Amino acid sequence: MALQLAKRDLRKRMKETLQALPNAAITQQSTIATNKLLSLSEYHDAQSIAVYLSMPVGEISTRIIVQDAFQRGKDVYIPYIHTVDKVSVMDMLALESFKEFEALTPDKWGIPSLRATQLPGRRNCFSGKGLDLIVMPGMAFDSGFRRLGHGKGYYDHFLKRYSQWSNKIPFLVALSLQEQLLAESIPVLEHDWLVDAIVVGDGQYLNRRSQVEQSTKKV
Repeated sequence: MALQLAKRDLRKRMKETLQALPNAAITQQSTIATNKLLSLSEYHDAQSIAVYLSMPVGEISTRIIVQDAFQRGKDVYIPYIHTVDKVSVMDMLALESFKEFEALTPDKWGIPSLRATQLPGRRNCFSGKGLDLIVMPGMAFDSGFRRLGHGKGYYDHFLKRYSQWSNKIPFLVALSLQEQLLAESIPVLEHDWLVDAIVVGDGQYLNRRSQVEQSTKKV
């Protein structure tokens, strides 16, 4: 209960911080973070990626990432929230083109989203070879690669399902505004997944795998 309260308080604080950020600052940080992500070997090597579609304000934009992925011939999957047995579940469904992305209808949060009428025949990431990389959102991150989501648990539940379906977890890279990377530790529960890397809007890049390798070499 104490951890849940700590998470709730941190979300409230982060919401106020993000709402106060000028759009120009977010646009500038989005450009820096996008350029860094597009330079990563994990991104270049990925044949299939899942990427969150960004809200109009308060987080790193993923528009150019989607465009670049299609230009490179990658398979692009996006989140789709639906209800299964009265439980809200997130799947990753394939986009067919950047043109289709541009035609998506914004949901109540302004996030471009697929409509139910667009689902028949659409590929699900579980029906193919799976994903190589997932670009993840969040409200806050820390240097321990902990992530504070929006409180619905969509990504944590999705990754649990994915780990049961495949023994290979995709490379998990989070996009973070400078203001979202905290010096303090984010409170987490056992089911909260760590990310593998964090790309920050001020140019920082944190990679958990390389840190593990470095610590192993020191030993």
